[in-house]
Amino acid sequence: MTPEALTALIDATWPAASFDHVGPWTIRKDASGGSRVSAATARGTAGADDIETAEAAMRAQGRAPLFMLREGEEVLDFALASRGYRIKDPVTLYVAPVGMLAVQPPPATCFEAWPPVASQSEIWAEGGIGPARIAIMDRVRSPKTSILGRSDDTPAGTLFVALDDRTAMVHALEIPARFRRRGLGRLMMQGAAIWARDAGADSIAVLVTAANTAANALYSSLGMASAAGYHYRMHPEA
Repeated sequence: MTPEALTALIDATWPAASFDHVGPWTIRKDASGGSRVSAATARGTAGADDIETAEAAMRAQGRAPLFMLREGEEVLDFALASRGYRIKDPVTLYVAPVGMLAVQPPPATCFEAWPPVASQSEIWAEGGIGPARIAIMDRVRSPKTSILGRSDDTPAGTLFVALDDRTAMVHALEIPARFRRRGLGRLMMQGAAIWARDAGADSIAVLVTAANTAANALYSSLGMASAAGYHYRMHPEA
């Protein structure tokens, strides 16, 4: 997947509150504080000489500069590192054909819900996904839904999934610690894939930080393959 296609997929399925084009940069702004909706990305030929333009635009928003570096942007990455920018959250994009995951979960384990029900909001909140990030889900304009997972007849997990063209992207998969290691993540991904197939998707994707070893193991065990990656560079003052 090209860097441009990766960014377009993220922006469509997890959009910032606003996007500004400043010189050769896309500058995002969002109240949630999440990196995906706050990082600047290069457009076209942005290089080391253009960094100060992006820095000024982000400081004008009252925040420390943050850049997303995708594959093929090694020169820009080196320039930011030379300025003292630190790496934050290397991320892998996993992708699989929808048909590979679209296996019907057992009865009463996974349910589609839009808007999400109260128990899902409680699960997300427990995992640090509060109202500002629920607002990101609300403003997605493409087809979308959430999946509620249940274990022992109890709400036990949730995720959000949205469609961009022929790819469904999963975000915000959250399972409280007391319900983990029961296979619920796999079942919810299967439920998301069934929704994606019925919505017309050919593939299903998810983003995972390198530090999240359990999630990386889950998606690898589902047969999902690494298709792209990126990391952030955060300013020393952050």
